[in-house]
Amino acid sequence: MECVRLGPQPMSGGGVTAMGDQATERVSRLGLELGLTVQEVGFDEDVDLEFRSGIETVIGGELVDEDFDDVVDVVLMWWRDEDGDLVDALVDAIAPLTDHGVVWLMTPKPGRDGHIEAEDIADAAPTAGLQPTSTISAGPNWQGTRLVAPRAKR
Repeated sequence: MECVRLGPQPMSGGGVTAMGDQATERVSRLGLELGLTVQEVGFDEDVDLEFRSGIETVIGGELVDEDFDDVVDVVLMWWRDEDGDLVDALVDAIAPLTDHGVVWLMTPKPGRDGHIEAEDIADAAPTAGLQPTSTISAGPNWQGTRLVAPRAKR
């Protein structure tokens, strides 16, 4: 199944949803810009829909799904402790990335179901060929860790 990128889509209830000030600030920390292709991995009913909508507004199109078969600039990866092997998932996530692409690993905040310890991310990232560079709050229940290829590998 191939995804087609379109402009911002109306949410249920009609009209395009405007982001709140807090959501705008959280999304701005991702460093995204208009025209980037962002692939979403691990979507489920618990993801932060306002945060996702904010990303789509910033990039001017929809997030593409796991079946997208071209290169992407950013992978937005929602990951919970029970989702499986993080190293394997990160290796899969970097396959479609452009040379200077970024993985944003979104994990439940401490105290939330599915939380992943920072040490586990720090251990998994280098094994997958990535290094963590920063962490942000991505909403009331999610935090994001920015993962990039080490400079020597770029």
